[in-house]
Amino acid sequence: MIEICTVGGYSEVGKNMTAVKVDNEVVILDMGICLPKIIDFEELGGDRTKLNKHHMIKLGAIPNDNIIDSWKPLVKAIAIGHCHLDHIAAIPYLAPHYKAPILGTPYTIEVIKQMLVDDKFTIKNPLKSINPNSRIRISDNLELEFINITHSTLQTAMIAIHTRYGVIIYANDYKFDQMPIVGQKANVERLKEIGKENVIALIVDSLYSDLDAKTPSEKVAREMLKDVMLGTESSNNLIIATSFASHIARLKSIIDFGKKLNRKIVFMGRSLAKYTRAAENLKLVNFSKEVEILGYARQIRRKLKDIEKHRNSYLLVCTGNQGEPEATLTKMARGDLPFKFMPQDHIIFSCKTIPDPKNIKNRAELEQKLKSFNVRLFKDIHVSGHAFAQDQHDLINILKPRHIFPAHAGREKQLALFELAKELGYNAHLMEDGKKITI
Repeated sequence: MIEICTVGGYSEVGKNMTAVKVDNEVVILDMGICLPKIIDFEELGGDRTKLNKHHMIKLGAIPNDNIIDSWKPLVKAIAIGHCHLDHIAAIPYLAPHYKAPILGTPYTIEVIKQMLVDDKFTIKNPLKSINPNSRIRISDNLELEFINITHSTLQTAMIAIHTRYGVIIYANDYKFDQMPIVGQKANVERLKEIGKENVIALIVDSLYSDLDAKTPSEKVAREMLKDVMLGTESSNNLIIATSFASHIARLKSIIDFGKKLNRKIVFMGRSLAKYTRAAENLKLVNFSKEVEILGYARQIRRKLKDIEKHRNSYLLVCTGNQGEPEATLTKMARGDLPFKFMPQDHIIFSCKTIPDPKNIKNRAELEQKLKSFNVRLFKDIHVSGHAFAQDQHDLINILKPRHIFPAHAGREKQLALFELAKELGYNAHLMEDGKKITI
């Protein structure tokens, strides 16, 4: 018998967590955070470092795993699809309550290690790296396979749970990119092989299921950046770019074009330092050879004084693409860091706003503040790391699952994928946080 519990990430964007029970064994998939809840708490003067699991659940910042209390002794593994905070940042609070290893690709595990060190957390769960396109047996009856897929960070995997009944696929998050800037292309051939087997269930990202298109390749974003950075007059101005800190491919493109402009390139912000350090530890990139990386406010303060004197010699890459209150670009705009924007400075947002009300509000406030300095804003220089409707159409046709579970969004986005599944003749289920279903 197979039971699926949609612990978190089915009533909102964020705090992703799913538990799959096969007979008397359980696999947990992801343990993520809802970052806007933390931002709300901190804006009211709260200190998240003093919060425990109970407080974080009450705040709505991490999944409420109390629904699977009876399953906890049965958990064989905690499998993580990739390194984004909405998939890993609840690990320090929840994982210690399970006697199970945490499994992920090498980059995912390295980022988890960096997160634990940076936030001064200690957990006893073993951290095990599984190479992309590899399998690991976690019991006599269960085997996990990490299938390389493309997303907006390195070494993302679709996780296949191989059982005696068939295969369960966890596809949260993904896109089909056959021209990635860094890393391997999506392993579509392996997915086609699995599609010839008995795929019982597909748990799938539905964040952009309402967009009737195919997600463009990261190569498209690189060309957009090239057009803005090399095709716009900026010789007398400072250039500041911001993107997701974990988007190593996007950062590489920014560096490449910064070098063509003969700019000194500086990364500013803790998360940029963390994700870059993790990639360098695994020798996936060597940004430090070309970039000055500053993770702490005192380092940033000192550097900004020199940058103001020679502003047209620099390209800054800052945290703050979502307008996060404590991110570097936001603090610069607010005056919390010693820096004065000048008219015609170039601010490049190589990202889109995550569709959450808090992110939308914070980003709008940051843009308004920047506009007051008469800078030039270049927005949406980006392609998504999430599947659009036509990618989901392809995935469903490849895998031919008996059951489909739209995930990673609230009801509106889920409904679009639900309708697509029905249109293609498949059985789909609309779930909410904390619900269980037997299939």
